[in-house]
Amino acid sequence: MIRREAAYFFAALRFFTRLPAPAWVGHSAEQLNHAARYFPLVGVIVGAIGAAVTLAALQLWPVQIAVLLGMAATLLATGAFHEDGLADSIDGCGGGWTKEQVLAIMKDSRIGSYGAIGIGMVLLTKFAALCTLAVSPAPTFAAVLIAGHSLSRFASTTLIYALDYARDDASSKAKPLATRLGKGELAVAALFGLLPCLLLPTAQVAVALLLVALVTWIAARYFVRRIGGYTGDCLGATQQLTELAFYLGMACVCI
Repeated sequence: MIRREAAYFFAALRFFTRLPAPAWVGHSAEQLNHAARYFPLVGVIVGAIGAAVTLAALQLWPVQIAVLLGMAATLLATGAFHEDGLADSIDGCGGGWTKEQVLAIMKDSRIGSYGAIGIGMVLLTKFAALCTLAVSPAPTFAAVLIAGHSLSRFASTTLIYALDYARDDASSKAKPLATRLGKGELAVAALFGLLPCLLLPTAQVAVALLLVALVTWIAARYFVRRIGGYTGDCLGATQQLTELAFYLGMACVCI
């Protein structure tokens, strides 16, 4: 059982990042179908990479440069996988009128003006929020990054559980690991997604969690209205938007 679960985890790591996985894991449809439960745990690793690079860079450079280097490290670790989904989703929803048009535009690997502007605004806002949070004590800032990456991946995983897969074919370049998620698998994802939040101040986390839940709900409702469910690109968009929402909640000055 441990070996099987390890194989599921490494399948998720290999699918969602460019980090290496052991050769013994192999490739199988079963692994991919059960790997989504470890999506938030992959986020813990990506967040830890970003935190380590940012905190190391703070010893040498101003906060703005350190934050940029940390963001670049996470982009390299994931191959900008989720950012690509965000750009495709914005292009599709911005340029398409019918479900078929939206899905066709999402499937196009080229980025349009809607996607370019959208991803630029999200990354700039994330940069600004992280610069604000980087003045926190090092353990707190590290916990914020880890929680932001893990929780946002849990948020996108809830769409797999709650919504229908919108495509009728298997040709999408951003097809998710699984198109359905069981309650037990969702519980595992919730554990890894929410656990890092326990390391952060209660009041700030409460605001951040509220924003993440609100953005997830709005995204789910919007995707159902536009295309009748979700695609892999929608999961990437939800991850990016909820990660940003988490940082904005943690940086809220009204607490």
